[in-house]
Amino acid sequence: MKKSLLSIAALTAVAGAAQAQSNVTIYGILDAAYINQKSDGSGESTTAKASNSIIGQSAESPSRLGFKGTEDLGGGMSAFFTFETGLQPSNENASTWNNRQSFVGLKKNGLGNFAVGTQYTQVFNALAASDVGQANTMIGSAVYPSSSIGQLGNPGAAPFAAAGGPGNTSDGLTVRTSNTLTVQSDSFSGATLGAMYVQNGTSVSPTNTTSTTVNHTGWGVKADYTWDKLYVVAAVNRLKSYDLVPGLSLTNPAPSGWTKTAGGVNTQDNQAYAAVTYDFGILKAYLQYVNRKDTSTVSTNYYAQRRAQQIGVRSYITPTIEGWANIGNGRVTSFGASNPSANFVAWQAGLNYYLSKRTNLYGIYGSNNLSSAAPVNPALNASAFALGVRHTF
Repeated sequence: MKKSLLSIAALTAVAGAAQAQSNVTIYGILDAAYINQKSDGSGESTTAKASNSIIGQSAESPSRLGFKGTEDLGGGMSAFFTFETGLQPSNENASTWNNRQSFVGLKKNGLGNFAVGTQYTQVFNALAASDVGQANTMIGSAVYPSSSIGQLGNPGAAPFAAAGGPGNTSDGLTVRTSNTLTVQSDSFSGATLGAMYVQNGTSVSPTNTTSTTVNHTGWGVKADYTWDKLYVVAAVNRLKSYDLVPGLSLTNPAPSGWTKTAGGVNTQDNQAYAAVTYDFGILKAYLQYVNRKDTSTVSTNYYAQRRAQQIGVRSYITPTIEGWANIGNGRVTSFGASNPSANFVAWQAGLNYYLSKRTNLYGIYGSNNLSSAAPVNPALNASAFALGVRHTF
């Protein structure tokens, strides 16, 4: 009997130690919606009309499935990891693994942490912490013009589609980069610092004329400060892309070369973001600014630039109804010797109705208006709305 009790006690102690040392969490988001988009220009013709109605997905938040865990190493040290893929609930043939994040790292309490893998950039981390629309994928944001549903009339889409750039990108900034080392400090008197270094390259034989040599390198930094209800953040990304495309001269690329490759050719992609938020209690106010310039390192006459500023508010109208609205403007300049430019205005409004802490219904309407024609963007004016349901787990 005594021997049995000792065995049970030993097993309980081992199980308890294992539970204390490691912890794995499965999490995710499923977002599905009816989405309607309209534009007065599409493709190569600015006079063409475009309209699209779909039962789609990921309008308010990109759907995803993730695993994250920590292990206590003792002495205030811990190991951690995140492994995350995108989900497509409206696509019956969605079988491709979409690597959103996958990294592993170490943390020291009171000091900070470092991680290696595919991760969010410093600029995106700054935006995610201070965006009035919480980085939703509908049109209508001047500072984050990104859409996973085939956004129409996205100011800056044409030049930055030509520019490309490393990593997973929206037209306003780079969201994620692979082969990335990040360092993040703990909070010291309300201030935190972060940095990243990107080194990502593949190569092929020079005799293989059907392949492409790609190399992405770069760095980024972020600083933020929290004081009571005030939050201030600023970040920059500096990313370089080098693509060798068979048949395209590296020393003197023709202007048409910018449209022949999705990755860009010898580009320096500089991105900056800054924001201030203040929580007044009844509502939270937002002020945001973004500037992205993608320049040929072969000839600085070829570049694309997009800069914008935006104000917004977010508030709970009732304990279960949350609303937000934002309006912003900016200017976009396209690739080319003459670098044609255009001004734009974007605005968005949305509502969340929370059925529980994890499930909500939502409605979002957004609009973009551009001041000129095809040399900068084929879509002059665009609008879209979505009605959907989102569940987090």
